[in-house]
Amino acid sequence: MIPVLWLYGPPGVGKTSVAWQIRAQLRASGVAAAYVDIDQLGMCYPERDHDPGRHRLQLRNLASVVANFAAHGAECVVVSGVLDPAYRAALPGVALTLCRLRANRDELAQRFVGRSGDEASVAAVLAEADKLDASTIADLCVDTSGLTVPEVVAAVTAAAGDWHTAAGEPPPLPDLAPADGPVLWVSGVPGVGTSMVGFTIYQRVLSAGHTAGYLDLRQVGFGADGEVDHRLRAANVAAVWRAYRDMEADGLVIVGEIGADDGDVPYVKALPAATLAVYRLHAEQADLAERMLPRGGQSSWPQPGDPYLGQTADQLRQAVARSVADSLALERAEIGVRVDSSGRGVAETADAILWPLLKG
Repeated sequence: MIPVLWLYGPPGVGKTSVAWQIRAQLRASGVAAAYVDIDQLGMCYPERDHDPGRHRLQLRNLASVVANFAAHGAECVVVSGVLDPAYRAALPGVALTLCRLRANRDELAQRFVGRSGDEASVAAVLAEADKLDASTIADLCVDTSGLTVPEVVAAVTAAAGDWHTAAGEPPPLPDLAPADGPVLWVSGVPGVGTSMVGFTIYQRVLSAGHTAGYLDLRQVGFGADGEVDHRLRAANVAAVWRAYRDMEADGLVIVGEIGADDGDVPYVKALPAATLAVYRLHAEQADLAERMLPRGGQSSWPQPGDPYLGQTADQLRQAVARSVADSLALERAEIGVRVDSSGRGVAETADAILWPLLKG
């Protein structure tokens, strides 16, 4: 069995920030800890009537992702996100510890609005919090009211104890028939805009009336190794796409970096029945610097593991230099269909990507 610590609670309570820091502390202490946010495993819309909230879909994908993490060396997994009551039966081979985070109503409302700016949804968030407070499924509960993220991390760590030391047979790897259908990969080096361009295309596909999935490669790649593991990412893409295809999805948009050494080979092997279209975004050094240097103090979304948030100016300039060097290597390898994003906005760059599902 592989130990899993799942942090859940209402929106705004701090699940993602706390879970990510717990994973970071475990890794710093020598524990090969993986991480995933459950929201990343259910981005397939429109949802089906038989699975409102896509909780069963998320649980199915979580079981596959956890098994793939274990097969690639993870000793434990930290999960954050909304919980469905069907959790334990859907996670074979897992020693699960459920930790509910809560906060008093005033503070929760303040945090939620401060993060999202969505005052209209506060009543729904508070209602969900009340429902969770009345539930009894958690193994432990930590009140985050008045606490900083490090203080919550310390409280959860103390309450959970040695959750990550459970031993036993690892969970079975998913035995899934390869899914067919079109898969679009918007790739490139950091700074070229893969996430924003890819998500724009995804929204266009949905607007055209398709059922489609979206997946950020980085968000399913937080495994045991700190380095980019494309074979792990590819295995998780294959499992998630199979689940989305079973939900009658017409296509999948994936975003994330591509390596000059392996190129798209791990993904081609993992998706033998799919039609994989790879588009590689390119940007000149000046454009990369313009996009990456401000990232030290902000992020386009609260991204777990944002590699640039909080970095110094010197560190960001070094990141730009690495992107330039990696971009040159990709240019030499001629991987994918090249799309120049230099001097272009997100919508204009997306216009240059051709994919059958964009035709309606």
